Amino acid sequence: MKPEQDRRRYDSLRRTTQARETRAEIARAARRLFASRGWADTTVREVAREAGVSVPTVYATYGNKTGLIQAVADAADLSADAPRMLTELETAAADPAGQLAAMAGYDRRLFERAGDVILLMREAGRTEPELATAYRGGRERGDETRVQVFSSWPAGTLRHDLDLRSAVDVYAAVCNIDVYTTLTGERGWQPARIEQWWGQALVRELLAQ
Repeated sequence: MKPEQDRRRYDSLRRTTQARETRAEIARAARRLFASRGWADTTVREVAREAGVSVPTVYATYGNKTGLIQAVADAADLSADAPRMLTELETAAADPAGQLAAMAGYDRRLFERAGDVILLMREAGRTEPELATAYRGGRERGDETRVQVFSSWPAGTLRHDLDLRSAVDVYAAVCNIDVYTTLTGERGWQPARIEQWWGQALVRELLAQ
């Protein structure tokens, strides 16, 4: 490769890296402000100031305020380490209890690291239809994961009184942000204890004994 071509390649990589860092910094700034001030009282201008970028940069990166909170929500999913859950699900492919524990661990990490974002989206979604759609989308993606896992189990794994949809509903009733915040905020439970209890409760409620 010629020196000029090599320089252009690395300039391109540098610009790409800088763009990613800018996106991440804007998302972090938005999360801080949304969590401390609320969705309605936070402006794009304030997010730009907090992130140290221009207002046009925020709009160019995320489109608008709704796009910004969706980006924050996507970052929340990443913070919960979805690849780790996938690896654990594959490792425990012949162990339904182990797979339930892997999914409970993901939910614990999600609520522990990004529970404020989830609650923010749900609350803001009461008046912002696009945010309500984004919140429902996150819930539906979780359900889809459970459908895929539960449907991979041999017949007779689930309790005899549960079909696939009912099993997904039971999981959602046990592992959710409200249970997590009640136990941590009101009852003094540590996240690790909740994760352990979820794993045990899911086995009792979902698997044939």
